[in-house]
Amino acid sequence: MKAIREKVELPEGHSFRVLRWAKSLRDVECLIAPGRTLPVQGEGNHWHFHKEMELTLFTGGEGTRFVGDSIVTFGAGDLVLLGERLPHHWHTSGASSGLSIQWHFPESHPVWAFPENLELRELFKQAERGLHLRGTTATEVTGLMFEIAKSKGAGQLATLLRLLSVVSEAPAAELTPLSSRSFTLSAESHYQKAISKSVQHLVANFREEVRLGDLLKVSGLSRPTFARQFKQHSGHSFSAFVNQLRLQAARRELRDSERSVLDIALACGFAQVTFFNRLFLREMGCTPSEYRRKQRRKGR
Repeated sequence: MKAIREKVELPEGHSFRVLRWAKSLRDVECLIAPGRTLPVQGEGNHWHFHKEMELTLFTGGEGTRFVGDSIVTFGAGDLVLLGERLPHHWHTSGASSGLSIQWHFPESHPVWAFPENLELRELFKQAERGLHLRGTTATEVTGLMFEIAKSKGAGQLATLLRLLSVVSEAPAAELTPLSSRSFTLSAESHYQKAISKSVQHLVANFREEVRLGDLLKVSGLSRPTFARQFKQHSGHSFSAFVNQLRLQAARRELRDSERSVLDIALACGFAQVTFFNRLFLREMGCTPSEYRRKQRRKGR
């Protein structure tokens, strides 16, 4: 993971950009017009943020989604709206595909000259924590995203505004906040690269014993500075962050494998199955075995 404030370049003649990928979040193309694209270096697989808002749909693939201090598993059909400067990334297990729309409408943007658009301010405020779209809202928004990807010019802009209107009028039950708080990260922070490297190290090694000393070497920070900055940027202490990574991996194993709870706990990095069981019950509201039974019933 490299440093982490992504610079979003809008194509000439566009007030927002539409991105598409077919295999990897690293290999992305910007849709300029029907039949015309430009290659873009994707940053979605890195911990990063940008001043632009973003609506991202995964049409294929699965893995772990990081938004602010939220760490959860995701699969095909996952659709999230992200506010400005909200740190995020997707750790995919294998190939993935999807669409993403990015825009920046600050106070001075001409879009706010139309009083009809003022109702979007509340939506943009809610999106500071990230929003997971579900139900009929997600279905309608997904269709509009594909329509935007196939259109151009004023028609494309009109469809984006229609899409935002749909989300702003969505039932509360179909818009789930992701992060427990909003983030106001500074683009000039000197600690971005260090924290990004630390997150990369944790994502790659959470199944093993993770030592604070290793993270201090990776980040190049002192113990108090690391603790303060990691919490500020990720919303978690490093130990809580690791536990969340392990918990999400265990959930996936419980859903998809026949391994015992003990084997899964140990394979996901938990040294004590009793601690795993307590943490799982606290976070999920059920035991690992109960969770597995619920997931199996859903799959029938």
